[in-house]
Amino acid sequence: QVQLVESGGGLVQAGDSLRLSCVASGLTFVYSAMGWFRQAPGKEREFVARISRGGASTYYGDSVKGRFTISRDNAKNTAYLQMNSLKPEDTAVYYCAADGRIGPRTRTIDYNYWGQGTQVTVSS
Repeated sequence: QVQLVESGGGLVQAGDSLRLSCVASGLTFVYSAMGWFRQAPGKEREFVARISRGGASTYYGDSVKGRFTISRDNAKNTAYLQMNSLKPEDTAVYYCAADGRIGPRTRTIDYNYWGQGTQVTVSS
């Protein structure tokens, strides 16, 4: 059974930083590209970032480029999302997802497995 468990969310002020973690089990992590998405109340789930299996390639949504960094530690079956210079508009539930394919896949339907999400709230 595949499980993705996110952690690291919380309440912060604008300009602060947070690092989210996603621990995977039940899949071959090194064969899985990992993605982060977010969903704010009343909005569709939005692509945030993706990292390739080996970590050499990364992709970002336009709204987070230059502020967020995705990374992974294959020895720990963990993906990370470092979020800097947070803004109130970054407030959302953040989800990690796994996908066995290659390339810059940014749609929710491209991902096979999802975590339950972690709440990030940024106050102004």
